[in-house]
Amino acid sequence: MPRSNIDTVRAMFDAYLAHDPDAADQLLADDVSFTSPQDDHIDKQAYFQRCFPTADRLTSQEIVEVVDAGGDSVFVMYEYELRSGDRHRNTEFITVCGGQITDIHVFFGGQVRRAASPDELTSRNG
Repeated sequence: MPRSNIDTVRAMFDAYLAHDPDAADQLLADDVSFTSPQDDHIDKQAYFQRCFPTADRLTSQEIVEVVDAGGDSVFVMYEYELRSGDRHRNTEFITVCGGQITDIHVFFGGQVRRAASPDELTSRNG
């Protein structure tokens, strides 16, 4: 049974976080197009050179919401934490065709404040 578009997107996020270019290569169509505020319709080779290695900057990434957008498209919102401790939230609009991702549009969100830990609250109020 073929995997759903949402499962394909989740598998791509897993491959990115695991630094698994072989798995990612299987999930991305040869003619995939990647667009973000920093990248204008780059191809698969440029994606692997510029974007895929950036997972090393992360300590965590969680999918907040993933929804079928109709047709072959999926919206995914995710939150990630950088090694610096800063947290950010982005949204992607991803098109999947025949079990492979053909188009990715990334929309950068702002920094997300993390909840204070119990120790931090105690030291502030103590």
